[in-house]
Amino acid sequence: MVRFLIRRILQGAFVVWIISVVVFALFFIAPQNVARKIAGRQAAEQQVEQIRQNLGLDDPVLEQYGNFVWNLLHGDLGYSYYSGVPVTEKIGEALPITLSLVIGAAIIWIIIGVSGGILSATRPRTVADRVVTTFALVFYSMPTFLLGLLLLYFLFFRLELAGVSLFPACCYVPFTQDTGEWFRHMILPWITLALVLAGTYIRLTRASLLDTLGEDYIRTARAKGISERRVTYRHGLRSGLTPIVSQFGVDIGTAIGGVLITETVFGIQGLGFIAVQSVTQGDLPVVIAVILLASIFTVVANIIVDMLYAVLDPRVRLT
Repeated sequence: MVRFLIRRILQGAFVVWIISVVVFALFFIAPQNVARKIAGRQAAEQQVEQIRQNLGLDDPVLEQYGNFVWNLLHGDLGYSYYSGVPVTEKIGEALPITLSLVIGAAIIWIIIGVSGGILSATRPRTVADRVVTTFALVFYSMPTFLLGLLLLYFLFFRLELAGVSLFPACCYVPFTQDTGEWFRHMILPWITLALVLAGTYIRLTRASLLDTLGEDYIRTARAKGISERRVTYRHGLRSGLTPIVSQFGVDIGTAIGGVLITETVFGIQGLGFIAVQSVTQGDLPVVIAVILLASIFTVVANIIVDMLYAVLDPRVRLT
């Protein structure tokens, strides 16, 4: 187990290093005038020259890359000349917002997806199975922005017209400022993101559990007189969860990197929102930071998923 963990961490570090090389090449080697692009279109020549000196853009490429990696390892993500603040400050403001959205939505989509998939798999070709699979297909096919706008119309606009104020339309209230308002402001974004992703988990859980329940060891467990409930949950579901865990790791890592559409619809200024804003403004240091953070989140999530395999399925051996 320890050797496997060390190997996966080293593989993850290698992947992150490759991404850092690609990012450095795209943003510091390919452009014609790096200092001008980092400073922004409105910057004066004196400021551009100062940026060139600060970043050592006249140094050899390898030395520039060494300084780039050294700064990253020390938590220095650069300086946003467009906003006039360090990039870590902007990321520090946006990351808790995205984490609030993703973690809350993840709890909902896992509960809906796994429970719906179990219901569908244990009652195949019944009315319940058809209802659940139809639900999964509808929300799997629905664009996120459309679902978000529908929720805003029916649960905010129509209720407000009726004099009922339950769900705010936008923005984010910090958890430490007001827990109740934080929860109220996050309900609609949570539901939007969760319903769109729950369809995938319903389909995955259903297919995986149906395959697992047809295995020989499941038939043996039934022949021993073990209750169907225990066969389903103790033996079938535990082994059938491995593809769900894999998908969950990918989705969590990607979502923490920025759930752009949901954040935009509800006016939440998380990582996805500031990433698009920074691309529009030409604020390259922030764009670079978001790309690298999203890559790290995805790599870490996949390492955790690999470790969970051995816990969920005793047939898996980590060597």
